[in-house]
Parts: sequence; C-alpha cells; structure tokens
Amino acid sequence: MGVKIGFICTGNSARSQMAEGFGKYYAEKLDKNVEVYSAGSNPSGYVHPLAIKVMAEKGIDISQNKSKSLNDIPLNELDYVITLCGDAAETCPVVPGVNTQHWGLPDPARAEGTEEEKLETFRKIRDQIEEKVANLLKNL
Repeated sequence: MGVKIGFICTGNSARSQMAEGFGKYYAEKLDKNVEVYSAGSNPSGYVHPLAIKVMAEKGIDISQNKSKSLNDIPLNELDYVITLCGDAAETCPVVPGVNTQHWGLPDPARAEGTEEEKLETFRKIRDQIEEKVANLLKNL
C-alpha cells in the first residue's frame, strides 16, 4: 500500500502546487510508491502563472493542475500532511490524527515589485520547497 501525502496551504495556487509537482517528480525519480495531493483551506480558483513558470524552469509541468479545496482530496486517507502557510495572517488547517509537518514558507503570490523581482521570490520559495520535498521522499 502506498503512502499518501497532502501538501496544504491557503490558496492552493503556488506553494502547495509546487510541492505537489515536486512530490510527483521525486516519487517517480526515487521509485517510491507515493500518492501526492495538494489543496488549500481557501482555494484561489487558479494556479499562479509564476508558479507554473518557475516549475517549468525545472522541467515540471503544473499548468494543467487545478486549485483544490480540502474537500477535493482524500483528507482522511493521508499518511502525511505538510502545511506550507507562512505567517499569522494565514490560517493553516489542522488535520487531526495524521503525521503533520509545518513548513513555514511565505506566500510568493504576495510578492511585490517588478515582474523579475516577483519571479526571483517564486524561484527562492520553489528551491526551498524542492529541497524539503526531496528530503521528505528520500526518507520515506
């Protein structure tokens, strides 16, 4: 039986989408029997275009992903829940009874500045997420 991992943030438009993309990538690369999901406590209704762009830079296509609510994933079947909410202004959901880890990462969708500055913020968060997801899956 495979391990089920859910990456949860607020909007499911950037952080958890990138984590889901890396989760699926590393599950395949490391030959792990893992099902990967992502969702948001308050889904934005879209996947952020800059999240799609910076993941494409890594060769991972999340352009067909959809922003999902917690009701859209098998929450009660998850073995691991990873919350990626970054600050007190965000409310991360609590999922009782499962192995939960909190990765406090700021929401790159809130980045301000020029397009290049926003891209740099997305890349920084993307790289942090990749490292954490790779380590998580290697240790399963």
